[in-house]
Amino acid sequence: MRMNRSLVFLASALVITACTTAPDGTADRTGTASHIGLDAYHWDLASATDVEGQPIAALQPIGDKRLRLDFADGHVGVSGGCNRIGGNYRQLDTTLQVEPLMQTEMACADRRLMDLDAAIAQRLEGKLRAHTRDGDSPRLELVTGNGDRLDFAGTPTPQTRYGSAGTTMFFEVAPQRAPCSHPLIPNMQCLRVRERTYAENGTLGSQGEWQPLYQNIEGYTHVPGTRNVVRVKKFAVKNPPADASSVAYLLDMVVESEVVGR
Repeated sequence: MRMNRSLVFLASALVITACTTAPDGTADRTGTASHIGLDAYHWDLASATDVEGQPIAALQPIGDKRLRLDFADGHVGVSGGCNRIGGNYRQLDTTLQVEPLMQTEMACADRRLMDLDAAIAQRLEGKLRAHTRDGDSPRLELVTGNGDRLDFAGTPTPQTRYGSAGTTMFFEVAPQRAPCSHPLIPNMQCLRVRERTYAENGTLGSQGEWQPLYQNIEGYTHVPGTRNVVRVKKFAVKNPPADASSVAYLLDMVVESEVVGR
């Protein structure tokens, strides 16, 4: 017997998102941590309050720095403070169980960043109540045993945005941009790049010819006079506009950086 496709879609949606009732009686789309797909988003700390509803001083933003959680393969990573922090976690219904966390041992000039590390590590370890809300602005709320509330805003990961894990490649980026011809942008200046490959032992395998790159590398800021080798993720772009590229490059990390003149 063939089931109506609309019914199949509706049933799938009900599995992904539970419908609960808010205190005012209105319907609220709220799921559990296991239903929204924590690994599909970067989670940036939006607010942190104690059981009395007061802001937790040590977890307030410092300049443009915000704490970020990333979940993948049973591991949660924390960035945005002084050190990288991470550990294993398990999720069950509305509970996250975070195992003891490990962190790097860098010392930062701004003591507040180190306090930020200590404050988030203290609150993440152990059993947390976890609630998510999907939609255009996904949210993750974690509640500690003593009632502290950490509210995170979700941003889709590149894998979520492009629908694949992407492929890893390396570019050497020349110190200076160069003129490049573009039918819609007069006097366009492009990055000059050449692809690099590396052997398993990390030595340089090969490098291609210099070519203009007619698009930006997302997350990369070019400083004139600085030569960089960058590791990027390459993604296929589905249904790009007629004047746009069918691929996207996202910065993964800067491997080498050298000032060679301006």
